[in-house]
Amino acid sequence: MARPSPPQAAKCVRTILRIVHMNTSQYQPHQLGKWGEDKAAEYLQNKGYKILERNFKRKWGELDIVAQKEKTIIFCEVKTIAKQNEDEPFFPEDEINEKKEKQLIKMVQIYLSYKKISPETPCQIDIIAIEAINSEPNIRHYENAIEDVA
Repeated sequence: MARPSPPQAAKCVRTILRIVHMNTSQYQPHQLGKWGEDKAAEYLQNKGYKILERNFKRKWGELDIVAQKEKTIIFCEVKTIAKQNEDEPFFPEDEINEKKEKQLIKMVQIYLSYKKISPETPCQIDIIAIEAINSEPNIRHYENAIEDVA
């Protein structure tokens, strides 16, 4: 089965991590989501990102991970699904539609305003797609996946 195309020609960095084993089939969706966000944060830290905040919530939505690398602030949307095998035709990044993109852009603007961060500060929205296959995370990182931020 062919892999999904990166959204909006974003650069895809594919990494397979073999971290803590977990039986993902026994987890509720919110538990699987938290597990995926934990793996994404660990992945980002291993790549040299500094985690600034997790689960920034407002009535309009939530930012899963806010990180920084060099002078750029990165807002990461994490999507996680459990699969029994790689051939299943479902991909977590398929959940990012136009409505979700607009919501993420709005949440970035709210975050920058709330934290009093200059609009001149470089920022981007990344998507981290995680497939839990046989209890191991398969992570795809789409850098700068959503354009027109701030």
